Amino acid sequence: MATPASGRQLFLDGFRGLALIFMVLNHTGRWWLERPMGWPRYHLVYLTVTLAAPIFLFLAGFCMPLSFLNSTVTRGERYMSVAWKYARRGAQLVVAGWFLNLLVFPDEPLFAGGVLQTIGLSIIGLTALLPVMVSRVARWVLLAAALGIYTSFALAHPFLRTWVKAHPGLADVWLYDFPLWPWFAFALLGGVLGWVWTEGQRRGDDDRRYFEVMSLVGVLCLAAFLGLEVTIGTTPHFFSGRDLVLNQHWNPGAVTCLWILGILFSLLPATYYLMKVRRVQVPWLVVLGQNALMLYFVHQVIVLTFLRQRFGVLFHSWWPYVLANALLIAALVVLARAWPPFKRRALALVRSSATRGASAGAGART
Repeated sequence: MATPASGRQLFLDGFRGLALIFMVLNHTGRWWLERPMGWPRYHLVYLTVTLAAPIFLFLAGFCMPLSFLNSTVTRGERYMSVAWKYARRGAQLVVAGWFLNLLVFPDEPLFAGGVLQTIGLSIIGLTALLPVMVSRVARWVLLAAALGIYTSFALAHPFLRTWVKAHPGLADVWLYDFPLWPWFAFALLGGVLGWVWTEGQRRGDDDRRYFEVMSLVGVLCLAAFLGLEVTIGTTPHFFSGRDLVLNQHWNPGAVTCLWILGILFSLLPATYYLMKVRRVQVPWLVVLGQNALMLYFVHQVIVLTFLRQRFGVLFHSWWPYVLANALLIAALVVLARAWPPFKRRALALVRSSATRGASAGAGART
């Protein structure tokens, strides 16, 4: 199901579309549901937060080797040219994250870190590491580094809880919502696994073997998670009672990481199997994934700024909430379909205006 002209793998777009839906449900659960809705509201918000951002970060890494090898090997582009393109893209995401803070969260620090900033910085970091992934030894070292990044954060967590109080400005930038440390570990893991998958594709290997192994690892992670839950005992707050809260924001504990990895390594193969092997057509999910960045912005403006803050939308029952979410996702699909042609026309208009302006300036000088 790759689009020949672009080399896109549509099941990856579909998986990204799922992540966007999880994020929409997380935000509507936070902003549209009353706290008296009880534990079901809490579990909806908590479960979706453990899925949405981790999938986005993992996919940011997983997709980079596919694009990188297509650029450098298939099309023969120089590494520095490709690296500049990725670095610019990463920097744009960081700036976009700051703009989102200004637009939707004006009461929060402008330069506070968030998902977009961490994805952008992860892209920049992975750009420097992609050339060494050609070595199998280096890939194992990078997997160990991903584990080390998370482990070091978990070990430093008690100290960091004190540090953020003493350095609130730096903490808002570097240790706020989904900070680079430890979340870069998920992007790095995705980068290494994406390289292995892309290499196999280029050799003509059968994808199914790769995703069968991944799904087996996913089942093992979920089994380990459930085993630890039974052994350690649940907390009143599901399994979040053992997570690493820092600067009033959530980071996953070790047990929760098993849950996240189990879902990642199960959902991605399932999406691959349905969309590429069984050829199930889910165009609306694909278009959500292909326009995820724009929709990431727009849905927060709609859900929080427009409906919650301006019109006071707040649900006290599940059925109206479910219906409202279905209508919202349908509206996002329509918007996602309209966005690419609108963007092309807008860019063409800007280029045309710039060309006319340059021609007029040249004429005036002559």
